[in-house]
Amino acid sequence: MKINKYMFREYDIRGIYGKDIDEEVSYLIGKSFGTKLKRLGKDTTIVGYDNRYSSPIIEKNLVKGITECGVNVVRLGLVTTPMYYYSWDLLDIHCGMMVTASHNPKDDNGFKFSYNGIHNAYGDSTIELYNMIVNKDFITSKNLGTIKNIDIKNDYIEMITSNINLGKRKLKVIYDCGNGTTSIVADQIFNTFHDKLEFIPLFNESDSSFPNHHPDPAVEENLSILKEKVKENHADVGIAFDGDGDRVGIIDEQGNFLDMDKYMILIWRDLRNKSVAKKTFYDVKCSLTLKEELDNLGIENEFYRTGNSYTKAKSVEGNYPFSGELSGHVFFRDKFNGYDDGIYAGLRLIEILSNTNKSITELLKGISHYESTPEIKIATPDEIKFQIIDKVKKYCLEKHYQILLVDGVKVFFEDGSALVRASNTGPNITTRFEAKTKERLEEIQTEFTNLIETLKEVSEGK
Repeated sequence: MKINKYMFREYDIRGIYGKDIDEEVSYLIGKSFGTKLKRLGKDTTIVGYDNRYSSPIIEKNLVKGITECGVNVVRLGLVTTPMYYYSWDLLDIHCGMMVTASHNPKDDNGFKFSYNGIHNAYGDSTIELYNMIVNKDFITSKNLGTIKNIDIKNDYIEMITSNINLGKRKLKVIYDCGNGTTSIVADQIFNTFHDKLEFIPLFNESDSSFPNHHPDPAVEENLSILKEKVKENHADVGIAFDGDGDRVGIIDEQGNFLDMDKYMILIWRDLRNKSVAKKTFYDVKCSLTLKEELDNLGIENEFYRTGNSYTKAKSVEGNYPFSGELSGHVFFRDKFNGYDDGIYAGLRLIEILSNTNKSITELLKGISHYESTPEIKIATPDEIKFQIIDKVKKYCLEKHYQILLVDGVKVFFEDGSALVRASNTGPNITTRFEAKTKERLEEIQTEFTNLIETLKEVSEGK
């Protein structure tokens, strides 16, 4: 059968259900994953799935493929991705596969997988599964693997809630599940704090059609209802989660969208005087505001590449107390296991606010200001997007610009920056721009947007 190679991306597998992913493709991915596990000497794996309508049928065929290789499967059933991560340690099974397309459109689905129970596989590990499928390089065992169903929900809720220590200030919080998978646990978690928090849930019923808004909290327009509810109810903070629950978005007390690099500043201003290592990293999409504030706080810091699998691996390997990405993936290792969990990330901010009388706006006083764009995605075919990035790099070198090449091209100016990188989760080029003034921001953005469009036209032969 023909299988779409472009589904096998840098750090996961994603495609459209019914077009790229169906029962047979799911089964073959299970066969390849099971074969790889056997070759690594692993005989048991964990499998979970999110609340997308296609997830149960994909998971069923995935499990069939894995067990035919003689690998035992512990099925978690419907879980958030952070619940799946938590199960690695809870069950002492350090490998697994999660059926999810995170924040992608409702008809998409995919797979995140791990061989070490520390971070997700990335790079060559994903294309390796594609090659195994194409070459029919499978192990078939005479003895089928066993299947065991386990419910970890109560253990997970206990772990999350016991980790948060709220102060005396009683906050008003609005949380938005976006009808995603966090709907299965968010109410129970927040109800645990009913005597210390006043909270209002939004879209907390699981619905894979995502009828109210797209479940991506990194995009401001998706949080328009949450913003209005925060202002309407005079809430202290609004919190939103993505489709599979591993990312968070924040609305401040004035109903303003809070870029996640500013969230990171809030966390580090709280952590700096505590006995944690003063070092961190953040992805290239983050602003110079974050870098300058961390420098002021005496925190050793660096830009790093974007991508959950890469950033999570780095956070573990370097044992960073806290690190993250602009998209809302953040990793706490000061008193948490280090995986990205949107609900936990939201509660950590609530914990800080509950121990002070200051608002989010007041806690952010004194940071440097840059005018900035949100993350902008420019639709670009997978076949040419990396070629365009190479040409942008060449252009910058010819201009003698100061650049960082850890992920795409990050250009530094005296009064701002530009980022141009190829998305690893879709056929897009991702950009973000910032500058000290609106006029300069427009200048930088126009230069690189025009450059990309010109390069696209040339590459597409227009």
